[in-house]
Amino acid sequence: MSQDIQAIRERVEQLRKLIHYHAFRYYTLDAPEISDAEYDALMRELEQLEQEHPELITPDSPTQRVGAEPAPEFVRVEHAHPMTSLADAFSPEEVRAWLARAQRLLPEGTPLEFVVEPKIDGLAISLTYEGGVLVRGATRGDGRFGEDITANVRTVRNIPLLIPVHGEMAPPAVIEVRGEIYMPRDLFLELNRQREEAGEPPFANPRNAAAGSVRQLDPRVTAGRPLRFFAYAIGYIEGAEEAPDTQWAALDYLRRLGFPVNPDVRLFDNLDDVLRYAEEWMNKRDELNYEADGVVIKINSFDIQQRLGIVGNAPRWAVAFKFPAREATTKLLKIGINVGRTGVLTPYAILEPVRVGGVTISQATLHNFDDIQRKDIREGDTVVIRRAGDVIPQVLGPVKALRDGSERIVPPPDHCPVCGEPVRHEEGEVAIYCVNPSCPATLIRRLEHWASRGAMDIDGLGTRVAQQLVEAELVRNVADLYALRREDLLRLEGFGEKRAENLINAIDASRHRPLWRVLTALGIPGIGSQVSQTLAAHYLSIDAIMNAPLAELQEIPGIGPKLAESIYDYFQRPRNRELVEALRRHGVNLQEQPVGERQAAPLEGLTFVITGTLPTMSREAATTLIREHGGRVMDSVSKNTDYLVVGERPGATKYNKARQLGIPILDEENLLALIAGRRNGESRRSGGGGGSAGQLALTL
Repeated sequence: MSQDIQAIRERVEQLRKLIHYHAFRYYTLDAPEISDAEYDALMRELEQLEQEHPELITPDSPTQRVGAEPAPEFVRVEHAHPMTSLADAFSPEEVRAWLARAQRLLPEGTPLEFVVEPKIDGLAISLTYEGGVLVRGATRGDGRFGEDITANVRTVRNIPLLIPVHGEMAPPAVIEVRGEIYMPRDLFLELNRQREEAGEPPFANPRNAAAGSVRQLDPRVTAGRPLRFFAYAIGYIEGAEEAPDTQWAALDYLRRLGFPVNPDVRLFDNLDDVLRYAEEWMNKRDELNYEADGVVIKINSFDIQQRLGIVGNAPRWAVAFKFPAREATTKLLKIGINVGRTGVLTPYAILEPVRVGGVTISQATLHNFDDIQRKDIREGDTVVIRRAGDVIPQVLGPVKALRDGSERIVPPPDHCPVCGEPVRHEEGEVAIYCVNPSCPATLIRRLEHWASRGAMDIDGLGTRVAQQLVEAELVRNVADLYALRREDLLRLEGFGEKRAENLINAIDASRHRPLWRVLTALGIPGIGSQVSQTLAAHYLSIDAIMNAPLAELQEIPGIGPKLAESIYDYFQRPRNRELVEALRRHGVNLQEQPVGERQAAPLEGLTFVITGTLPTMSREAATTLIREHGGRVMDSVSKNTDYLVVGERPGATKYNKARQLGIPILDEENLLALIAGRRNGESRRSGGGGGSAGQLALTL
C-alpha cells in the first residue's frame, strides 16, 4: 500500500510540474507547446488524484487557483520594506531636472545607466515566496501596511505558485517580488460585453476592473476575471545563489524564475536615448494591449540607488515620466438612447465636440441609467470625458460647481424610443429592455449580427441594407432573409440587377455555413464563436442543443454555469424555437458533420500568427477564416509556428522572430491562395519553422 501511495505522490508532483510549466508557456510566453485539450486532461488527472487523496493537496498546487472560501475581511499586513511611490515628471525638462538633482549627490562624472519601464495602470502588489513557494500576496496600501490578498493572487494565471517554473535554477530562501496586476484591454472589452449582455453594469476602465477584481472578499470572483501580472522589482531577497546588483539584472533574474516581465523594458546609457525611447513608446501606447499612464525611469545600479536613498516617500533614483492627460471637460448637450439587438436600452452622451488625446470626441458612453442616477449626470452639465486607447470615450461625471440651474435630470425611459412599446426592468438588474420582438431597432441589429463576418458572413448585407429591409417590411426576423427574391430587392433604393443578384447569391450561400456559425449568428447572450464551436462539436445538431438539460450543458468544458443557463434559457423561449424551425424550412444547415465523415480541412495541423492590418479583413475575421479551415491562431511566434500572416505596420518583434526562425511570411492574398491550394491537394511545408513556403513566402 505504501508503494502505491508513493507512486501516486510522485505522479501528483509530476503533474504539478507539467501544469506549472505549460501554464507558464501559455500565460507568460504566449507560446504553448500542448493543446488546450491536453492541458485540460493533465488538470483533470491532478484534480481526481487530489480528490482521492486530499492529504496530498498543497497551497502551490495548480488546482488551488480556483479560489478559496470568501474571507470576512482583509487582514492588514506590514511590508518588510516600504513600497514607496514615485515622483512625477510631465516633460523632458522635468526629467532632466530630476537627473540633475540626483547627480549633485554623486561624485562628478559617475557613469549612469537607466532602465525604462512602462508604468502599467493597474494595482501594485507584492508577492512573497519562501523556499520557492508563494506564501503571501499583499496590496501596496499606504506603502508600509497593505492588505493580505494571498487567496486572490493565487487565481491570477501568470503568477507562479512555485518558482522556478522550469530549469535547474535554485530558488532563493526568501524573495519578495513587486509588480502590477492589470487587465488586458481586449479581455476588458470582452468582460464588459459579457456583463452588459447579462444586464450587469460595465466597468469604467481596465484599472478599476483590475483593482476591484483583486480586492474581492470572495476569491472565486477574482478567479473569474481575466487578470494578468507584470513583475518589475525585487523588494527583498535572501539566500540566493546569484543576487542581482542592478535593476536590469533583477528583471532578467525574475524572468529566469518564471515571472512575466514587460517586453517593452529597455536599458540605456544616456538620458537623450531614454527620452527618445519614451517619446516613441508614448506615441504607440494605443497599440498596446494594456493601459499605461507613462514610463518609469530608474538608475540601473543598486549601489547608486542605495547612495541616493529616499526623500519623503519617493526614491531619488527613479521618476515617473507621465503621459499627457487623456481627460477633458465639455458640455453634455443631450442624452441619447441606443437599442441593441438583445433589446437593451443603452444611454449615450451627445457632447459639444472636444479634443481628447489627439482625437475629437462628440459622443461618449454613459453605461446605463443606474450609473447616470448614481453620478447625478444631467443634460446641460459640464462633464469630465476620458478616452483611454481604443476604449470607447466615457463620461466620468459632472462638474457640479459649474451648474447654473438650467441642467435637466433625465429619468430612465418607460417606453422604447424606437417602437414606443413599454420597456421591462427586472428587479436586481441594471439593464432596461425593449421586449417587443418586432421592434425595428432590435431587428436591424439582429440582421447586422446575423450577416457579420464572424457569423453567417453575408457579403453586401450591412447596416444600411438591414435598415432598408426592415423599413420596407420585407423581413420580420432573420429567417425571412432566405425568402427574399430578386424583385423584392429591386424595389429598394440603390439596388440594380447585379447588386440584387449578388446579395441573393450571398444569402443563398450562407445556408451551407457550419452549425457553429448559425449558433454565433443567433446572438445568444454571452455566446461567441469559441463557445459556439464547442457546442457544435459536442452535440453535432441544433436539436440536440435545444433539448439538452441545463445540468448537462454545465458539464461541458469551457461552458460553465452562467453560459449554460444563457443557452438553456434561450432555447426554452417559444419564439426562439420557432425561429429555428423557420430556418430549417428555408434550408439553413443546422447540423455539424462528424469529424470522421468530413474531409480534412485545408489548414489542418498548421499554426499561424497574425500581425499588422490586413487590407480587406479584420484580425478577428482572419482568425475566424483560419480556424474555419482547420488552422490554429496563436498570439506569439515560436518554433512551432508554421506561417506569419503580415499586414501593414506589422509588429517588429513577431516579424523579426519569424525571419530569425525561417518561418514563411504570407500576406492576405497569399493566405487565401494557401487555403485554395491546399484544398486542391498541395502538401504542407515540412519542418517546424525552417521549411519553405515556395511561391507563397513573401520577401519583405
